[in-house]
Amino acid sequence: MNPGTAIAISHLLSRRRQTVVSVFGISLGVAFFLAISGLMRGSEQDFLKRLVDNSPHITVYDEFRSPRQQPVALAFPHAVFELHGVRPKTELKGIRQYKEKQRLIATRRGLLIAPVLQGQVILSYAGMTRSATISGVEPTLMKQVSSLEQYFLHGSLDSLSADPNGVIIGAGLAEKFHLTMGDKLTVTASSGSVRLMKVIAIFRTGTANYDDRQIYVQLNRAQNLLGQPNIANRLIIRLDDPAAAITVARQIENDIGYKCESWQEASEDLMSMVLIRNLIMYSVVSAILVVASFGIYNVISTVVLEKTKDIAILKSIGFNSGDIERIFLIEGTILGVAGSILGSALGFSLMYGLSQISFKSPFYTTQAYMPIYWGLDQLALAVAFAMLSALCAAWLPARKGGRVQPVDILRGAE
Repeated sequence: MNPGTAIAISHLLSRRRQTVVSVFGISLGVAFFLAISGLMRGSEQDFLKRLVDNSPHITVYDEFRSPRQQPVALAFPHAVFELHGVRPKTELKGIRQYKEKQRLIATRRGLLIAPVLQGQVILSYAGMTRSATISGVEPTLMKQVSSLEQYFLHGSLDSLSADPNGVIIGAGLAEKFHLTMGDKLTVTASSGSVRLMKVIAIFRTGTANYDDRQIYVQLNRAQNLLGQPNIANRLIIRLDDPAAAITVARQIENDIGYKCESWQEASEDLMSMVLIRNLIMYSVVSAILVVASFGIYNVISTVVLEKTKDIAILKSIGFNSGDIERIFLIEGTILGVAGSILGSALGFSLMYGLSQISFKSPFYTTQAYMPIYWGLDQLALAVAFAMLSALCAAWLPARKGGRVQPVDILRGAE
């Protein structure tokens, strides 16, 4: 052990109580940093996983981002005119020639696509009624673009191919209606069409929005029920690289004209909330570490004041200002390292405790556990911030100690 380290340790041991308080402050900061960061990042990853798994990466809608130009505006682009008794040209609902657009998009590499006809219906069974969203799908294509297949409790998407008059419902709807496999419920569309359909499959995604409100039927059955033959109003796209959804959606929209929305755009408000929450979290935890660093500043400042004569003696026997500053920086480093080690152990214990807490969210239909992120990068970030705080807190009193003039101190002691 070099002399500087030995002197630094002796200084800290001479003020044990303040040293312990400083180490404890740093350890609490590191522990809370790890626990809160692990919880926030874990919940963010869980949210994104559910979002990416349960939602299309890109959805093509039967609408445009801006109104189509009317024929008169196209005929006279630079004219100013006023017309009376003429209705603007309107677009029929649905994606026109959706099969051609589906084939065009499918030529792109790294994606899969499926058509969907979506609408609102009323479900009736045993005197109970409830609104639901009906999605007409082609089972073979839907299996390729959706993760729904892994959530089935009974049956599968292929059940639709075996029974064209079948309906797939969420577990939430099944529980509210007390439905079981083989039961028949009445489906009423806004067009006035009514169908008696048999439950052939039940799924549970764990997300209330799906399980309580979503049903699936064959595409041609939905077209007949909703009164929209040969129509699809959605094209659902799944990418090999979900992160590229924004770029690919923009390219597809330029090619076909219809609005293409990536999963990032659809969840923009939620993503902004997650970002703001993370900023607040890191600000609060960083403030804890900054406050803890004042304990280190207090310890080392006190040592400098109390050991002024010792510093003068050290300088008189050959220690220069850099050597003196180094001694006090070593003290800050020791406090930072000790606090980081203790804080890491305490932080991982808190993270484990949080991971054992189960809860029932209003957004999910299944019991869940606190999602925790265990990556070592957050440990490195916590330790780095703790060490930076400790060294910054030690630097100011270290400079003051380095500027001590031995002649003035020794003269004053006479």
